[in-house]
Amino acid sequence: MVFIFSASSVFAENIDIIEVRKLYVEAFTDKNKCKEMNTLLSKVDEKAPLLLGYRASVTMMMANFAFNPFSKLSLFKKGRQMLEQAIALDKKDVELRTLRYLAQINTPSFLGYNLNIDSDREFILNQTPKIKDAKSKEFVIGILKRAKQLSADEEKKLN
Repeated sequence: MVFIFSASSVFAENIDIIEVRKLYVEAFTDKNKCKEMNTLLSKVDEKAPLLLGYRASVTMMMANFAFNPFSKLSLFKKGRQMLEQAIALDKKDVELRTLRYLAQINTPSFLGYNLNIDSDREFILNQTPKIKDAKSKEFVIGILKRAKQLSADEEKKLN
């Protein structure tokens, strides 16, 4: 059992977050990139909350490419549960909250996954200027701008 724990931790440490972010953007519209990202993150667990958040996000994205409605719903629910788990592990991570915000604004309202849109948006707008890692900050701002959900004043606040 200890070996599995160690292997999982080593696996998570060897994943390049820059590559994950790039695949995340591409996976929205490219089924092959979605599969690639899913394979890359398949062994990530709660020991790496941010990577678990990306694993959750790609699981939900895979629902877009599934044909069977039951498969779509199953993938969505599985991803949603993982994303909520990742956020519970690290509630103050702006990037995780951004992943949930983007998932919620892109989810059909009948699925009921929209309860945190306003609180996540406010959290992201308040915390993004405080992000110390330049690449993370650049990614969060860029992905939010691409989502086209921010007002001009909100974009200024992020910069």
